[in-house]
Amino acid sequence: MNLPNSLSVTRIFLVPLLVVVLLTKFEGRMILGVRKELVGAAIFGLASVTDWLDGVIARRFHMVSRVGQLLDPIADRLFVASTIIVLAIREIVPWWLVVALLARDVVMFFVQLYVHRRGVEPLPVHYVGKAATTCLLFGMPL
Repeated sequence: MNLPNSLSVTRIFLVPLLVVVLLTKFEGRMILGVRKELVGAAIFGLASVTDWLDGVIARRFHMVSRVGQLLDPIADRLFVASTIIVLAIREIVPWWLVVALLARDVVMFFVQLYVHRRGVEPLPVHYVGKAATTCLLFGMPL
């Protein structure tokens, strides 16, 4: 497994950690003397950096792989979906937003699955999609 794919797997493993940190009731809302929301934001930030870094490394060092092209979007969707669901459970964002984002992700997943099963190369990443994801990732910790 190459480094970009390892970063995607790391992002997947950060999902349950973030969920536990944000949904568990800690004494005084602190984890080792730090507010749990700040710990959650740090985990989210780390995962966002791995998302950016795996793409940069894969493209710059020609480490783009079929596995990575499938794994990275799955890792992204798992991370964003779990975060938005946690925020809705904590009543920070409305549930309609969760439904809208999850519906979009389900449609995109099945489109990618269909394209993959037909043996067609995955659709290239478009900068509009990157900009939307960047806005979402920067907006969530706020």
